Amino acid sequence: MTRLFLSSPHMGGDELPLVQDVFASNWIAPTGPMVTAFEEQLAALTGIAHVAALASGTAALHLALRLAGVGAGDEVWCPTMTFIGGVAPICYMGATPVFLDIDEDTLLLDLDLFEHALDAAQAAGKLPRAVITTDLYGHVVDAARMAALRERYGFVWISDAAEAVGARRSGVHAGKGADFAVLSFNGNKIITTSGGGALASDDGEAIERARFLSTQARDAAPHYQHSVFGYNYRLSNVCAAIGVGQLRVLDERVAARRRINARYRMTLGDIDGIRFSGEPEGMTANRWLTTVLIDPERTGFDRETVRLALEAEDMESRPLWKPMHMQPLFETARIVGGAIAERAFAIGLCLPSGSQMTDADVDRVAARVRALVR
Repeated sequence: MTRLFLSSPHMGGDELPLVQDVFASNWIAPTGPMVTAFEEQLAALTGIAHVAALASGTAALHLALRLAGVGAGDEVWCPTMTFIGGVAPICYMGATPVFLDIDEDTLLLDLDLFEHALDAAQAAGKLPRAVITTDLYGHVVDAARMAALRERYGFVWISDAAEAVGARRSGVHAGKGADFAVLSFNGNKIITTSGGGALASDDGEAIERARFLSTQARDAAPHYQHSVFGYNYRLSNVCAAIGVGQLRVLDERVAARRRINARYRMTLGDIDGIRFSGEPEGMTANRWLTTVLIDPERTGFDRETVRLALEAEDMESRPLWKPMHMQPLFETARIVGGAIAERAFAIGLCLPSGSQMTDADVDRVAARVRALVR
């Protein structure tokens, strides 16, 4: 048996010919026609009018915060359960992160808690400059409610949809409706460009500015002239060619991840104390990773017992993201709530979820877990 990885790259077959076309044209970098095609196809996929293809999702978030005017003294709010790349750019800008708890069922930002916190902040005269929502593990935040809260309280809404490419809610792609949406195509994502990301917005001028800033902010001149500083954040034409090929199989990848999730539910869902994340009405999560919460008092074994048992048979699993307020880096940061995220981290596990997995692979994982019950 070969190792079952948590989420490995899965090529569709068209990527190599597209990359060969790039090599044949010698249009390797800095951008090129494949970058343009990738951006246009991402806009069509998401329904967001303008897209800039970038080196990573973290780069996209950094640019979004800069375009939002975030700076020293500003607060940026976000859910505490997220990946560090969804928070570190707040520090790049010299701003202050404030972390909020999550919903127990979906693992998304608890919008009731969030609204109460906004009320309190408004009364204190210290509303956040920007709010980042994270579409964790391919679930999608309630965009209609977020848009209504944005209108009421006046913050810039940045949707971190890095884990939710291909996911929808009420027929709308993840990130649509936000001021800025962040996408990721890292090697472990549902589709990949090896490394890469994108920033999307219905504000065309903002995306043009993002392209300018992402290519070292070079002024229009025959020589290198700079009025502001920028970054080396643009995606290469080679990586974009991989992305164009990957987009052709995105629907298949989402269907495969959802099939895997459904099979895990069928094979493990009857075990008392094992709980799968929910999918509210109208949401079509991409199920990038299948996650479970394992209550040791009911199962008789804990999350770490399962992880080590799977690893012993060459099957990779991983705890849920460690909440940001529990990280040494943010030990002094303000947290609103936090108990639900702490509990989810303590008992939560991401199961092998790569779209190449067969039913037999899923059954192999499930059998090892079931053996712990016996």
